[in-house]
Parts: sequence; C-alpha cells; structure tokens
Amino acid sequence: MNRHELLYRLYEDHDTETLRSYQALVDLFPPVDSRVALDYWQTANEELEEQKETVRAAFPDVGETFAEVAALATRSQAFAALDLYTKYDRGVNVLVLDVDETLRSAGNTDNEIPRETLHLLTRFHETGMPIVICTGQTLENVKGFLIQGLGNEVVHSGNVGIVYEAGTGVFTPKQGADTKKLLYEDLDEDIQAVFNRARSRVLPNAPRKLRRGCHLQGNEFNITLKPNSETGSDRAREVIDEGLVYQLDLLQESVATVVGAESPAPGIARSYYAAQDPEIQSVLEATDSVPETDPETPQAFETVFERIDVAYYEGDAAEIGSLELNKVAGIEAALDVLAIDDPFALIMGDSKSDLRMMRWAQEQDTGIGAAPEHASQDVLEHVQSTDELVFDRGDAAEMLRTAYAMRELGALG
Repeated sequence: MNRHELLYRLYEDHDTETLRSYQALVDLFPPVDSRVALDYWQTANEELEEQKETVRAAFPDVGETFAEVAALATRSQAFAALDLYTKYDRGVNVLVLDVDETLRSAGNTDNEIPRETLHLLTRFHETGMPIVICTGQTLENVKGFLIQGLGNEVVHSGNVGIVYEAGTGVFTPKQGADTKKLLYEDLDEDIQAVFNRARSRVLPNAPRKLRRGCHLQGNEFNITLKPNSETGSDRAREVIDEGLVYQLDLLQESVATVVGAESPAPGIARSYYAAQDPEIQSVLEATDSVPETDPETPQAFETVFERIDVAYYEGDAAEIGSLELNKVAGIEAALDVLAIDDPFALIMGDSKSDLRMMRWAQEQDTGIGAAPEHASQDVLEHVQSTDELVFDRGDAAEMLRTAYAMRELGALG
C-alpha cells in the first residue's frame, strides 16, 4: 500500500479532528494556578496519548509519524504536504519568515503573533529546524517581540537568525564573530555616502507638514519614513505619498552632491523610478508630481540609481534602500552563518521584497513560497503559479502545519 493510500486510511478510519482538538488543548492551555484546571489538562493529555497509541497500533511501520501528523494537520494539509514532498523529493529544512502581515496581521490578530503560531515555531525549533526571521523592521524591534513570544532561550539558541532592515544586516546569536554582520559596510564608499547624506537631511530638510506627519524609522542603514497616523488610514496614505515624492528629490540631490554633478535637471529621480515601478508612477500622478518633461538620466546618476531601491508601501512606508542589500542577500548570509549547505526553505511573505526571496528559491531550487490571501498581486500570482500555497489572513499556522507534516512525512524516506 503506497503512502497516499495509508494517509487516506489514517483520516478515513480515525477521529483525527478530536485528536487535533486534544493536541491543541494540551499545547495551548494557558498556565493557570488551579488544581481543577490542571486535572482537566492532565485528563486531556491522557486522552491524547490514548488516541495517538491507537494510530500507532494501526500503522506499525509509520505509526509514530502518522500520530504526529494527525495530531497537527488536517486532511487537506497532510495531503498537500505529501504532494509537495512527492514533487520536490525532499522536506523543508529551514523556515524563512516575514513578520508584518505574514506571521502577524493587523487585520484580525491585533497585530500580535498568535499563540498557535508561536507554539508551532517552538515545536519546529525543538526538532532542530533552523528559523530565519526576515523583515524590514529594526533589529531591536524584532529581538523584542521574538524574545517575548518565543523566549530568550530559543532566540539565543544558535539556531535562529534575524535578517533585519530587509537585508542590510544579519543577527544570529551564539555564532561568535559572525553573530552580527553589517552587510551595508561592504558597499562602495560612494553608495554609503549617498545614504549618509540623505539620512542626515531627510527630516531636517522636510517640509513642516511632512515633518509633523511622519517619523524616521530607527534603521541602521535604510531610510524609511513611517506615518504618525494609523497605518493604512487616509492620512497615512497622504503623508506617505508626499514622503515618497520628497525622498525621490532628496535622493537626486544627494547623488548629485556625491558624484559632483552640476545643476542636474529637475525630476530625474522621479522619472527614473516611476519608469521602474508602476506604483511610484501612480503616486506621482495622484500628487501632481510628474515632471513636466521627461528628462534624460545622466550616466553618472543612472550608475548610482541602478544600485539604489526606492520602495513604496501604500499608507505604511516610503523607503530608500540598496538593491544589493535585499532579503535574498540577507538570507544567503544567514544560511551561511547557520551552516545550511543544502537549504530547502519554506518562505512566507506578502510583499515585493518577499517575492524576491521566493523567486530566488524557485530559480535555485532551494525552497517553496507561501503567502497570505491579502498579499500583493505579484506575490499572489507567483505563489498561485508555483504551488498554490495561499493561507488566510492572520493564519500563518495553517501553512506551518503543512510544512511540519511535509517534514514528518519526508523523514519516512
């Protein structure tokens, strides 16, 4: 009997729904200093073990694995996991996870990582699975909520990496001299000078209305304007749109100073980046900021612009970053520090920076991509065209359960 038939028998002949309910209760039952509550938890734990033993007995050769799979994954998740393993002939051996709008979502989880998701990450960690958190946030922000959610011991275990500021730095605790890598220090001096000049002027030189409506995120390298209003609100959209136009002009002035150009034509940066990104073009049109003429980009400017990214996130952020320092560069550095020579990653994300990671994984045959249903259109198109791994908003646990089942089933050989 092949593995698909065995898995069918597992879900057809056994009450896996009740088994999962007991497992969830045992895993997520809140700590309560009550004898009655503890007795209730103990009873559930005993029932869980009895049901697992029934599965073990029914499948002598694969019973332990099937008991674990049935306790965590639904039928559809388990079969999706088996199909993925069959397709790629390997299981996931590292998690690469975006945070905002992926692990957590302001849509329905109060912007916190759900307890279920945190528990699954802890379970992966206990199996020895490396975890790489890949985010645009600052290092201190990420360390803070990870330690709060996963615990200091897990975060500083030596098997967890943090790619922060979308790839400008990598932090991998307990790795000696490689614990913190500042990837931006390897950039050319001229590129670093452009960023230093723009950062030092971005708020002091901003129009008063913009200064009052946004703040500079505390990055080590990237220059990120964030709204003071609630993310996604009308006011946030307005100030970020204004901030994007301002940053484009500031970038042009900074490049002109660093490369020593004289009196560059106005609107060079606006035209260049609008041609690269339809969203930027739309913002320029909506704010009446399209240059009256389409100026030709001088070679000295184009050489620098080709290495600098201007990113726009509607109602959330306007950012200047390095095209050489993206999440892919950060992942590669983190995997190197973690000594993962033959990675096959589950990459979960929602934005264009995450799409770069997914395309890298596809091109290098180093993983699979998954996205929440509210991800950007380009991300969804990529995910749908590869393995159709789309999960509900705020329910990253759905995909993590599939990955866990894929790992378990793959271990059977």
